[in-house]
Amino acid sequence: MKFISDIVDNGVAVSVISRIEVLVCQLDEEDEKLIRDFLDESLIIDLGEEIADKTISIRKTRRVKIPDAVIAATALVLDLTLLTRNVDDFKGIDGLHVLDPWTKQ
Repeated sequence: MKFISDIVDNGVAVSVISRIEVLVCQLDEEDEKLIRDFLDESLIIDLGEEIADKTISIRKTRRVKIPDAVIAATALVLDLTLLTRNVDDFKGIDGLHVLDPWTKQ
């Protein structure tokens, strides 16, 4: 848990696409409140022109779903590490640092 605490202590940035994806999940009331509280404390990164252009570039070179391309582009443009359980969704995207916090790989 120290690993996650260190990440949170340094500030969390969340792509607007990730916010949308997590909030459309069917959650019980307690879990939804927990997630909303977490998101309220996070910096939500909107889809600006630079991120949109990077998304286009990724989609031209990699067969990646648009939401994943937006998330990857957000991390690349802002020079952030992307935390995900779905590491395979982001393989082969040049310059992207991906980390699975559940395995620390």
